[in-house]
Amino acid sequence: MKYKFLLLFASILLIFSSRLNADESLRTKIDSKKLIRVYKFDIKEPIAPPIWRSTQKAMKEANEKEMDLIMIHMNTYGGTLEAADSIRTIILQSNIPVFVFIDNNAASAGALIAIACDSIYMRPGANIGAATVVDQTGAPLPDKYQSYMRSMMRSTAESKGRNPDIAQAMVDPRIAIENVTDTGQVVTFTASEAILQGFCEGKAESVVDLLEKAGIDNYEITEQQLTTLDKIIGFLISPIISGLLIMVIIGGIYFELQTPGVGFPLIAAITAALLYFAPLYLEGIAANWEIIIFVIGLILIAIEIFAIPGFGVVGIAGIILAFAGLMLAMTDNMDLNFGPQYFQEIIKSFFIVSIAAFLSLIGSFYLTRKMFTTTIFGRLALDAVQDAKKGFTSADISYSGLIGKTGRAHTVLRPSGKIIIDNEIYDASSDSDFIEKGEEIVVVNYETAQLFVRKI
Repeated sequence: MKYKFLLLFASILLIFSSRLNADESLRTKIDSKKLIRVYKFDIKEPIAPPIWRSTQKAMKEANEKEMDLIMIHMNTYGGTLEAADSIRTIILQSNIPVFVFIDNNAASAGALIAIACDSIYMRPGANIGAATVVDQTGAPLPDKYQSYMRSMMRSTAESKGRNPDIAQAMVDPRIAIENVTDTGQVVTFTASEAILQGFCEGKAESVVDLLEKAGIDNYEITEQQLTTLDKIIGFLISPIISGLLIMVIIGGIYFELQTPGVGFPLIAAITAALLYFAPLYLEGIAANWEIIIFVIGLILIAIEIFAIPGFGVVGIAGIILAFAGLMLAMTDNMDLNFGPQYFQEIIKSFFIVSIAAFLSLIGSFYLTRKMFTTTIFGRLALDAVQDAKKGFTSADISYSGLIGKTGRAHTVLRPSGKIIIDNEIYDASSDSDFIEKGEEIVVVNYETAQLFVRKI
């Protein structure tokens, strides 16, 4: 028992010493100048590609302007592991000290980012922790994902002189730490508890109050200013908007295939594709080859529909490639890092694209039926019944006399096309197989103002 107590005391002393050294080093960095130039930016949304983009921009601007301190104003319930890992890494690699002011919440991925900062300050009533990796429904993911998150939390805490066991307990409910948590519960700290355990330097009511509590009296704050283009790109690369754009792409292609010529559906699909791929490409999330395989997929689908009878290998390959292009373009893996967080992003992208495609097709089927049965456009379309008993007819009675006559296909019939009989050209449809140009045919029927022919 005596040795256990000594070991515990030594561990606490080591952690306290490392925190003291870290704080002293940080104080040396900051207090060496009379005027402290502070660069402030917000993380007040779910941790996702838009937040990763604004963080990159903030860190770059802070370095270019030679700021003395970076301040993160945080209030988030978490988000994607990949984006959080990227933000954590860029903070750990920063040559400029990074403070975080937790304004109410730093949960899950937010806790990982906060622990990566040099100093943490919390508003009274704020919380930090609960970093278990979950899926879209809130259910914990398999242990390989939890293991990766545990490792990141430990290494991040160690790099900043904080207790790695407590950081790991924010992920793993199986870990029991005396006077901190029992097994079966993940760690979530209030501001007072975080201060007691070394995961918070102090309480503050605002960023200004934080700077005063940190002993910084002479300072100048520069806040991040996002341009209109930044906001548009951030808006377009959010998962919800990406899903809606995928729905428009698929729905537009479906409607275009149902109508002759080039019309509004195809224009809508092309516009949605540009809005989907362009921001992802500009942000370095989508690679050239991912966009290329999407385009190749569309070409294969078009070849299958317009050039090859039936629907086979070419069409299936086209669907797979188009689907893969949409899915992979949404996943940032330019450095070819195939860790657990990448596969989590792949799964998330798969579900986004699958759900968007399913809803788009269901909606397209529904709208197709409604457009041909609704009376809402009655003023724009002819809705009067032209009864044949009243003399209305579009049929040419002379066509009935062509039944039994032979001729040849003037164009390819797939199944509709043109035929030539007695040097006269008629519109016709094949009632069985496709008929190639020049093949002999016989007229077998005439109904609904349409000639039906069969290959001899």
